[in-house]
Amino acid sequence: MNPPDATLPSLAVRRFSFTGVSKLARTPCFTLFLLEQGSGMVRVDYAVHDFAAPVLLCLNPYQRVSFVTKRAASGWMLQFHANFFCIETHHHAVGCNGVLFNEVYDVPLVRLDAGLLLQFGRLMEEMDHELRQQAVAHQEVLLSCLKILLIKATRLKLEQQGSDGLAATRRPEALRRFRELLETRYQTLHSPSEYARLLGISPKTLARLSKTHFHKTLAEIIRDRVMKHAKWQLLHTLKPVKEVAYEVGFDDEFYFSRLFKRAFGCSPAVFREQETLSRGGANLSM
Repeated sequence: MNPPDATLPSLAVRRFSFTGVSKLARTPCFTLFLLEQGSGMVRVDYAVHDFAAPVLLCLNPYQRVSFVTKRAASGWMLQFHANFFCIETHHHAVGCNGVLFNEVYDVPLVRLDAGLLLQFGRLMEEMDHELRQQAVAHQEVLLSCLKILLIKATRLKLEQQGSDGLAATRRPEALRRFRELLETRYQTLHSPSEYARLLGISPKTLARLSKTHFHKTLAEIIRDRVMKHAKWQLLHTLKPVKEVAYEVGFDDEFYFSRLFKRAFGCSPAVFREQETLSRGGANLSM
């Protein structure tokens, strides 16, 4: 497989077969890996997750991903850009925003069995057929297949998370409280030690729990939550970068811009310009 570069996509939907992929360049597309074979570890940004096929891996735009495999991974990769289907604008249609994508706290993997692998494989094959044939109304067929795929994956992910969607039965009470606290304080509180103090536990204990259950350090998960908010503001409002930075707790616009570029590979201003251009301004209609 020859992964696409991070420039604006010429096609809204693309599907690739791959064998033995080790690293994928940043891309402005949402990406779904349907892993039919293979096992090992996948690194998504700073988080490392164990995987064993069959499994679905869901990636946000601009994320970095690399594989370290025990058995070579093979399967299919599907990419789509928000100018084809915006999961935020049309969240009501498929419900995948915050579950498959833009999820800060959970593992980006959806476990499959042989039957589910066959179902998802058929959907991707149908999309591949439409991409090759370019028949009448092929865009509508592509969009229908993509929606069905995302709905099925979202339902399955929610089932695997647990009935409340938070996997509460698998995570300690301290992490449930940490998540609640972070959701209310991420705009003003960026220090891991402050969260530990407010929760009444040692920073070392909270750091260990975060690494074990979220597969990220406390600093990384706080950063990801801050950047999720910042990205939404840059995509869907015309607020100046300085105002967005201040809104998430940074008085220094340039320091915020450096953190944003480290997370997404481009500055906030470039990110907004490229995404608004590629979406034809539709992102601002929200």
